[in-house]
Amino acid sequence: MKILVVSFYYEPEIGAAPSRITNLVRGLKERGAQVDVLTCLPNYPKGRIFDGYRGRFLMKENLDGVNVYRYWTYATVSKGIVRRALAMTSFAVTMWAFGFKRKLIHSYDKVIIQSPPIMVSASAMSLFKCCYRKKVVLNVSDLWPGSAVELGFMKENSLSYKFTSRQERKIYRRADAVMGQSNGILDRVRSLEPDKRLFLYRNLSRIPSGQQAAQEKTARTGSLKIAYAGLLGVPQDVLSIVRNVDFESVGAEFHIYGGGNQAEDIKNEIAAGKKNVFYHGVLAKEQMNKVMGSEYDVSLIALAKSITGAVPSKIFDTLPLGIPLLFCGTGEGAEIVRENGFGLVSAPSDFRMIEDKIREFVMMDADEFHAYSQRCRDAAAGSFNFDSQFDTFMDFLGMV
Repeated sequence: MKILVVSFYYEPEIGAAPSRITNLVRGLKERGAQVDVLTCLPNYPKGRIFDGYRGRFLMKENLDGVNVYRYWTYATVSKGIVRRALAMTSFAVTMWAFGFKRKLIHSYDKVIIQSPPIMVSASAMSLFKCCYRKKVVLNVSDLWPGSAVELGFMKENSLSYKFTSRQERKIYRRADAVMGQSNGILDRVRSLEPDKRLFLYRNLSRIPSGQQAAQEKTARTGSLKIAYAGLLGVPQDVLSIVRNVDFESVGAEFHIYGGGNQAEDIKNEIAAGKKNVFYHGVLAKEQMNKVMGSEYDVSLIALAKSITGAVPSKIFDTLPLGIPLLFCGTGEGAEIVRENGFGLVSAPSDFRMIEDKIREFVMMDADEFHAYSQRCRDAAAGSFNFDSQFDTFMDFLGMV
């Protein structure tokens, strides 16, 4: 089977979005598929084209046996709506240059298109489904533009919302099948397209067994060390946690890894004297796994507002390492953590409750801590196992 994956994000970019697509591509390749990737010049999460890629409109490279076709995009981390819109639509235009590779496109058996950004997925759907009549699987990781309204980025009666809503419905209708990262996403697609073939595809993580065994956690020693690794943006609002939680008084340290539009403000808070909070910049996922497994006791996950269909992939990142979770949020993600006993759950932006949950971890005896840790590892080997899910996904893909 020969497959083209179309995504706004891909390695060497860092974060949940590029990690999700990179893992997907690697899983396909390991199971014998020939995979190509159509993406933009790497720029996420810094909002600047990476060194070695600047000054180009297009380029082709081979990463681990995968042909990656890259086209220019406008890169920015601006909060302004005009620049954000330009960033989301520029690649939607430049990708059409790939459309001239007619012989190559005709050779693909399936095309997997990542959404959002909506304009990128809508453009790719027009190119590959409408122009080339390819079998298309839509990979939905966020219910945009509904999530934009919930986050306050867009008004429901605005022209931009009405336009992107039409595009959302159109790509669901045109897709031959849809894979979604949460039950909430699949429920939304099912409500619009009741007969659509659907697959629940969690963004599960894989860590080599040798590395996992070496980093297996037993009991906490010394001060409780909490780590956050991920995007530092408005949906997570880690900045508010830094400002309002007194980590020193509860006997914990808070270590932050990642990039985004709140990174500078977080560094300013630390420079102004915020105690027991540390910012370490951005690390590649492989490095982050090693650091998390060897240095930290708890992984903090933040979702400032309840967003329909949103399940932070960070829930699954550290399960193989056996690191308990502190989930600050509501919705499907909170239910997964609570129902599976992966850790403790706090309401979003309830900073006193967050402090109480941290104290609960601080006071936890070794046996209880180890029980949380063991449930995480068991889930990574069982119900939340990447390879088991992917084998089922390949069967699904073969029927599209």
